[in-house]
Order: sequence, then structure tokens, then C-alpha cells
Amino acid sequence: MRPTTKDLAKAAGVSLATVDRVLNERPNVSARAVRKVQDAIKRIGFERNLAAVNLARNRVYRFLFVLPERGDQYLAELLAEIDSARAPLKSELVEVEVVRLDVEDPHAVANLLSSLQADEVNGVALVAPESPQTRDAVLRLNERDISVVHFLSGQANLEHHDFVGIDNIAAGATAGRLIGRFNAGRSGAIAIITETIHAQDSLKRRLGFDRVIHQNFPTLSCLPTLETHGDPARAERIIKQTFANHRDIVAAYIMSPEGRVPLEALSHCADLTDLIVVAHERTPFNEEALRDERLDAIIAQNPGHAVRSALRILRARRDRRQPFAAQEKIRIEILLADNL
Repeated sequence: MRPTTKDLAKAAGVSLATVDRVLNERPNVSARAVRKVQDAIKRIGFERNLAAVNLARNRVYRFLFVLPERGDQYLAELLAEIDSARAPLKSELVEVEVVRLDVEDPHAVANLLSSLQADEVNGVALVAPESPQTRDAVLRLNERDISVVHFLSGQANLEHHDFVGIDNIAAGATAGRLIGRFNAGRSGAIAIITETIHAQDSLKRRLGFDRVIHQNFPTLSCLPTLETHGDPARAERIIKQTFANHRDIVAAYIMSPEGRVPLEALSHCADLTDLIVVAHERTPFNEEALRDERLDAIIAQNPGHAVRSALRILRARRDRRQPFAAQEKIRIEILLADNL
């Protein structure tokens, strides 16, 4: 059984009242008593029940997801997962809100983040492309003691920042390996499509994809990235033009999480049963496309796991605890028509 405060008091050789003062950082405790309690905490492995402490203090956690204004089925999946997380967290005094805005406008993102105050928001889960304005606004949030989790995409150089999502370089490399193997030695070009290459997830996926294709499949060549910006008319135009200019396209890689718009545009330019196509994220549209062979594989990550991980990390940071890294690692899933 986990040690109680009574066990801690006994191990430290002090009263329960002294233990309470030390744990809650109250005054009128000698430095010697503090050291005795801290030593006993380490010795017996005492851990506070922070949920009970916060309920007793009526301490509310306030977390905010900043998501794109535009989106399709994958965004709807994320919103549904956030909504389903709200109810069980209410009893633990956790409030979760969502703000949607044009995340491709760095000034809009920076203005929103700059407006947040620590007495209103304790942590932010952020989806936004890399930009100096966003990076600086995140640093200022940290200075105001507001934690930030870079959610699914994130900024560059995340080594010292919290990030929730798959390893995107590995995800891109996985897509390259699948397309290379599925083509079975055929020669030709690969069309590569995303909403914006400024998003770190797409940028890293492209790096991993290129590395595998160039090193392992010399008969295949990667075309420049096509950016749709989520606009169906633009997607139709640039994909049609690309296929007209490159008659040797044998595969397509959709790097962005929303696959419907580029896949519908692709279907107007080529017979998808002859084209190897790999996309990201498990949405109703992508599932249907996988079943009827317009898609050959989906590289997915669990959106529910991602949402819950972001909330757990923000909560740990609010409690001055280290997140449990192994629990928050998001796996890369490869889905085929056979294992849906």
C-alpha cells in the first residue's frame, strides 16, 4: 500500500501537523523539520494524492486547445475527442476549452497567445505552423507560468518542449517504405501533397520520406511538394497541372491529416486503382477509400490518446510534476484494408 501522511510523520519523527505544514509550504516550520520530512519522503516513497489535495482546495485547472479554423473530418475527430474528455474531468475540477482560428496567420496566433493570462488559463495545447511570432509568443506564455504542449505538429527544435504526436520523420519514412515496396520496382515519379509545408509535421514527414526513397528506391523520384491550403479548387488545379506535366507519376503521398480534398482531386486526374496512394489519419473518408482501393495504406495516430496525453502533460506541469513519458508516446499505426 502507498504510504500515508501518518506513515510519513512516523518515518520523519515529527507530528502530523508538521507534515501538513511542510507539504503545503506553510510558515512556522524549522529548516531541520523540513529536511527530516523531505528525507522521509524519499526514503519511504511517499506520494501526495494531488487530486484529493486540489479538490480540498477547490483548485481548478483551466486548459485551452488552440486548433485550426478550417478543417475536415480529422479536425472533427479531434473536437469529438476533446468533448468526450470534458465530462470525466469535470469531477476533478478540470475545465477544457477550444479556440479555433487561422493558424496559418502567425500574427493571429501570436495575438491570441499574448492575450492569455495565468489567472485565466493554466495550459495551452497548440496546433500552429512554425513562425517567429508564434515561437516568441510561446516563450512569453512560459514566462507567465502558462504551460504549452505542442500538439500534433508543433514548432522546430522541440527537444526542450512538450510535444504530443507521432515521430513525424519516422512517419514519413514509413510512407516512403510502403510506397517503394508497393511499387515493386516500377520506375516513375511520386506526387507529394500537403496543406502547407510550413507545418512541422509535413516538413518532417517530407524529410523522412525523401531519405528512404533516395536511399532505397532509385527508380522513383520525388516531385516538389504541392500545397493545397485546404482549398478544393486550388487542390484540383495544381494536382491536375502536375499530372499533365508528369506523365510518369506512379504514386502519391498525402502528408497532411485531411485526405479528402487531395484524394478527390487525385481521382479526377488518374485511375487510383493503378496509382499507389498513402495518406495520414483514420477518418471515415479515408477508411472508405481504403476499402474501395483508392488508398493503399493509412498511417495513423490515435486522436483520443493524443488529446488525453496533452491534458495529462498540462496537468503534470501545473502540479510541478514530471510527465510519465512512456504513457504519452503516440504509436505510428499502419492500416490496410485487411486490418481495419
